[in-house]
Amino acid sequence: MPALLLTAHDCVGHIHLIVGSNSIANARCAKSIEVGAKPIVIAPHDADIHYALEKRIETGQVEWVKSGFEEEDLSTLGRDELDNVVDAVFVTLGGKESLDIRTHISTLCRRNRIPINVLDSPNLCTFSLPATHSDGPLQIGITTSGKGCKLATRIRREVASLLPPNFGSAIERLGTIRRRIWEEDHRSQALEDTTGLAENEDDDIPAQKPTFNQLISESDREAAKSRRIRWLSQICEYWPLRRLASITDSDIDTILQSYTTPSPTSATATATTTSTDPTPPLNISTLDLRALQPRTPRIILAGSGPGSPSLLTLATHRAILTATLILTDKLVPAPILDLIPRRTAIHIARKFPGNADAAQAELLQLGLQALQRGETVLRLKQGDPYVYGRGGEEYAWFEEKGYVPVVLPGVTSALSAPLFAGVPVTSRGVSDQVVICTGTGKKGKAPLPPLWEEGMTVVFLMALHRLEGLVCSLRGTRNDGEIAGWPGRTPCVVVERASCSDQRVIRSTLEFVVEAVEAEGSRPPGLLVVGKACEVLKGRGGARWVVEEGFAGFEGLEDVVGGGLAG
Repeated sequence: MPALLLTAHDCVGHIHLIVGSNSIANARCAKSIEVGAKPIVIAPHDADIHYALEKRIETGQVEWVKSGFEEEDLSTLGRDELDNVVDAVFVTLGGKESLDIRTHISTLCRRNRIPINVLDSPNLCTFSLPATHSDGPLQIGITTSGKGCKLATRIRREVASLLPPNFGSAIERLGTIRRRIWEEDHRSQALEDTTGLAENEDDDIPAQKPTFNQLISESDREAAKSRRIRWLSQICEYWPLRRLASITDSDIDTILQSYTTPSPTSATATATTTSTDPTPPLNISTLDLRALQPRTPRIILAGSGPGSPSLLTLATHRAILTATLILTDKLVPAPILDLIPRRTAIHIARKFPGNADAAQAELLQLGLQALQRGETVLRLKQGDPYVYGRGGEEYAWFEEKGYVPVVLPGVTSALSAPLFAGVPVTSRGVSDQVVICTGTGKKGKAPLPPLWEEGMTVVFLMALHRLEGLVCSLRGTRNDGEIAGWPGRTPCVVVERASCSDQRVIRSTLEFVVEAVEAEGSRPPGLLVVGKACEVLKGRGGARWVVEEGFAGFEGLEDVVGGGLAG
């Protein structure tokens, strides 16, 4: 099958005939209205009308001819200037029972050279509608020539996602630049012609300008006129799309003025030399920085992962590089903070026992003040912002103030830290459920631990500073009087500074873990994993506890993973 000829039609004022009244008919009417055409629906008076199409008919956007299709509809419902012949026909009828009428309409349209599109019948069509992405003057059409409409839609989404936001506005600005260049060139030529005539007719003229005797050849004049257009063509061809999208309205005047102002070279040019092109009118570094930074205030809630920069998501890394203010917790490791550009303001929460709420309120107010100044604020948390990170509370707080946060997930330490310690939190025949708990409740109160189940793995976050009380409640009676019932022989693992170079793992049991941490000391941030899964891969060899120092999780992958963001 030969390739289709893709074209873009100006349909303003056209008459589009839509045969059918289903959801596809409504979509065809919507598209016709969007491009400035007038849709006319052909359907019997007792037909089932799609609810959205019915509203369009009621508001007068769509005309409904309450009858079945008649051959004369093609030559009586169109525009006067085309002898009442319609401009295009869309048949949205489906099913085997409508095959005859679809074929009949297609034959009539082909005979009268009227473009026709028939639903799910490529052989009856003379044109197809591509899956389109529209953004102002920008239109992108994807077609699979009738081989896969869903696939065309998928490809269109993929292509559109690669474009900078509001790229259509940038195209509009570039078009404005091109138009004004041509207008000014024509105006300059007309002025030169008029000036030449005036000099011949008027002897009473002011003193001659310094450039009066400068030799100007016809080639010099044409080169000067073409410089701006040549530059515009070059940036359209070679500049990254995000850089083009960062051009503003004020840049247009800068571009237009740049090539009319004499450069240092041209100002000192002799009568026998030709001046070179002036410096490019826009600073590329400024444009690239502008492209990185949003023009509207933005609050981002992001998780930094368990500790290693290599476990940052690309989205969070980009947020770190583009934010103008970063609000972070003191538990975020130094290797993550080292990624923050020197130009970026940073505030680390002054949270300590008894001051957590006040420090949190201070952090939120700093973020709000920066947003009111139009800045991009990054609220950087350890792990994932929605896993015991107050992310939901902060989202609601900023939303109430009129700023809807962008939330970026992080690799939560609740699942990654056990992994780096060699603990599969689920393992067939050993653990069939994972429970993530906090060891510190609201206002420092001890939460209720889960009741013992043999196949359960429990991960306690923010628990090591009150480990003794937590273990007591697990092995004995909870605050509500119910016995939790966890045996003292239950394996457990303490993981501290997971994924960092100074990671430490203490393997023990509930009976001896408190003694182990007191003996070895604390190295926050850390968490406690409890359950039989703790000994699926690694055991203690009969010892009360075993200590493992260091992190080698990325050993051999430095070039691929470890050196990525940190480098």
